[in-house]
Amino acid sequence: MLPASSLPRPGQTVAQLLDALRGGATTPTELVERVADGVERRGDDGVWITTLGRQQLRERAAGLEARPGARDLPLYGIPFAVKDSIDVAGMPTTCGCPEYAYVPEVTAPVVDRLVAAGAVLVGKTNLDQFATGLNGTRSPYGIPRNVHGGDLIPGGSSSGSALAVATGQVPFAVATDTAGSGRVPAALNAIIGFKPSRGLLSATGLVPACRSLDCMSLMATTVDDVRRVFDVVAATDQADPWSRSRQRRTVQRPRIGLPPAAALEFLGDEPMRRAHDVARAALPQVGVIVEVPLTPFLQAGDLLYQGPWVAERLVEFGNFLAAHPGAAHPVVAEILEGGRGYTAVDVFRAEHRLQELRAEVARLWTDVDVVVLPTVATTFTVADVLADPIATNTALGLYTHCGNLLDLCAVVVPAGRTEDGRPCSLMVLGPALTDDVVLEVAARLTGSAPGAEVAAPATTTELVVVGHHLSGQPRNGELTGRGGVLLETTTTTADYRLLRIGTVAPGEVPVPALLRNPGKGTRIEVELWQLPAAELSGLLAGLPDVLALGRVRLADGRTVPGLVGDASVVSGSPGRPVTDITDTGGWRSHLARPRSPLALPIH
Repeated sequence: MLPASSLPRPGQTVAQLLDALRGGATTPTELVERVADGVERRGDDGVWITTLGRQQLRERAAGLEARPGARDLPLYGIPFAVKDSIDVAGMPTTCGCPEYAYVPEVTAPVVDRLVAAGAVLVGKTNLDQFATGLNGTRSPYGIPRNVHGGDLIPGGSSSGSALAVATGQVPFAVATDTAGSGRVPAALNAIIGFKPSRGLLSATGLVPACRSLDCMSLMATTVDDVRRVFDVVAATDQADPWSRSRQRRTVQRPRIGLPPAAALEFLGDEPMRRAHDVARAALPQVGVIVEVPLTPFLQAGDLLYQGPWVAERLVEFGNFLAAHPGAAHPVVAEILEGGRGYTAVDVFRAEHRLQELRAEVARLWTDVDVVVLPTVATTFTVADVLADPIATNTALGLYTHCGNLLDLCAVVVPAGRTEDGRPCSLMVLGPALTDDVVLEVAARLTGSAPGAEVAAPATTTELVVVGHHLSGQPRNGELTGRGGVLLETTTTTADYRLLRIGTVAPGEVPVPALLRNPGKGTRIEVELWQLPAAELSGLLAGLPDVLALGRVRLADGRTVPGLVGDASVVSGSPGRPVTDITDTGGWRSHLARPRSPLALPIH
């Protein structure tokens, strides 16, 4: 992977550019000259399919400069990119397939609104062909390279849109999202990816992948930039049958739904799991944490490519495939042709199952405002994907596939990197029409909300410890050696049990583990430590396998990250019995006992 110092850095934000343009520090003409220089300097790197010529950019900039009052436009002089499945009059729409290309006479309303707001279109960006894929390798126009190097995939299908922003060529881009196309490439290139509620951005002028699920999406480097652009493009459109109105709503102290850490799947990528644990640790500083189940989200996502929605893609591309055999990318053609095997019975069966899952998820919103998940479980190299294109692509959509099926809105925010330098991100999900809520939570996570106290990644995190990491205990040096500071000694709420894993036989050190068990526990003494956030992943990597990072409820009502027992400790294992020592009220009290209790069943 590239060292941090050599990573391409995004350019100035929309906000910074507007300040410079309105203050006279630069002009639209000077700005488009810099953009054109940057595009030429990078050459044919797989980001763009069609770009406007330098002279066309100059003419657009000059027209803005000559227009009275133009400096007050919300996006005066700001360059942007559009995914090449979205129509722009006079420019070819290829959808990543040269034989499919056509030149529209009408521009998509979303692009029209941006231009009317003073933005300057630079060109149209690369994508997985027919917006079918989450990996960014399925285009005859080349494979954009991930900014983190290491031959990592760029993510798709909106690969070019993500790279145009991540490499600093433009400050924002318009993309699309059906299965995660606007979120996965944003996550893999450490920028913001926003999938609004379906229908808030007009889909007129978008070549559909799955018309009932498709939505436009936005990419930028800050949540503030996304909000600025969203304010411009969110509008009803009578020509779009899925169009609906934005409903502005905010919350003061969001209730954040989190699935149990043990329920999350990272497909064997333990560095990604540890990086995600670090990112999760900052969430209690943003809102109130409420545990939610993960299963309905995953089961809904499974329906997308293991159900009849694949057949919906044939509505748009079936005739083209029949008339142009061999024109489509072979993997894309295989996926689309697979849709022919579904029947009307399959459609209704899947719709019924999806409605059950929608109802199950809808009930969660009475207790939480948002749900936070990983964006991706793992990453892949280009070689990985080319060797196994279907399985790797499915893995990339593990957490994103459910979004449009469940009628959710979502925003992806960077959340640090793994130990080996790959990007980690969080995905904030909310029910339809709570877009401003998910954006507010995202802003707090990135430290860009007014009055925000949390930086991303957080500079410090709090951590509850209960056993060997307590002051004076044998592993306490793992905290103090990493810059940890003891904040207080306190207790949990009265619904925890304390377990001892292993025996006191010679040569074995039993491990204490905290387990929440409502109705069958008591208050357990713990310590609350503050630790540099960057040190957390290293600490977790050295834990015994019976411990994990979870959430601990303290007696004063706070919910704080803490070291808890892994789910496997309940059953124990041969040679490592589980002993219940809850009645001692804490590990120190247990050690002070003259005799240890007998091993007891804890079920």
